[in-house]
Amino acid sequence: MLYAGDRSGAPQAYRLDLSSGESRQLTDAARLDASSLGLLPDERSFCYFDGPGLHHTNLSNLRDRQVYQLPEDWERSPGSSLSDDGAFALLGESRAGASRLRLLGLQKGAVRTVIEAPWILSHPQARPRRAQILYRQADQALWLVNSDGSQNRKLPLADGRIGPARWSPDGHTVLYLNFPDDPTQLHAIRECSPDQNTDKLVARTSQFAHFGCNANTSVFVGASQNRSAPYILLLLRITRREFTLCEHHSSDPATVAPTFSADSQQIFFQSDRDGKPAIYRVHVEKIVEKTESESS
Repeated sequence: MLYAGDRSGAPQAYRLDLSSGESRQLTDAARLDASSLGLLPDERSFCYFDGPGLHHTNLSNLRDRQVYQLPEDWERSPGSSLSDDGAFALLGESRAGASRLRLLGLQKGAVRTVIEAPWILSHPQARPRRAQILYRQADQALWLVNSDGSQNRKLPLADGRIGPARWSPDGHTVLYLNFPDDPTQLHAIRECSPDQNTDKLVARTSQFAHFGCNANTSVFVGASQNRSAPYILLLLRITRREFTLCEHHSSDPATVAPTFSADSQQIFFQSDRDGKPAIYRVHVEKIVEKTESESS
């Protein structure tokens, strides 16, 4: 597992052997952005931002090179990601209240602007197996644009604020948390199909603040923000029933970010329940059917 920690005094990237529990420090960055840490699909290298610079590091020899640096008069918008083939990085750059979506080739560092916006765009995600990019307009809207900048459009989502959003593993739909404007209403997982231009309810939840899904989206895992029931829960799509796994007791449920392992047999989440941020693991092989990766 690749993760970020500050045991050395500053955030750095580490590699965790899940069998032995041993960790190895991989970076010596001055200003590593933990949220930018990303493992490439071949699992031989990873990328991260150190201040304004995007770095690419080989896991076998830790050879590190800076691929790109933001221009001096631009700031990086929240969120960055890698394409599913590992060839490109996606990021937003902003200045004076406007922004642009950038597509960066990791091999040669060639960069181009895909689209510009008169507001701060963030969290771009490449669509699996399609030449399209999803990006956010804060918690107000999700947009989809072709990689060449054409057909830029707002997706037809439900009323309310938009929480965490992600592509389904097959790239057919966008799964997201819907936070109703009425605080007495339940948070819900919803699914938008850009190709059909439709949006539908998957299930209402016990106030999920963050969520993940298994490889075939038949099971979801969520972190509840309910203070009286700070649970990690499984949600079965077919029955819309929830099952409690454990308590997370995080001071900020939105950072718990529960996620399935590739084979759906384990769940990992983050919490500061014991005083400092730590990674926790729950085995669910007796509850959730094993899945194969969509990329296999």
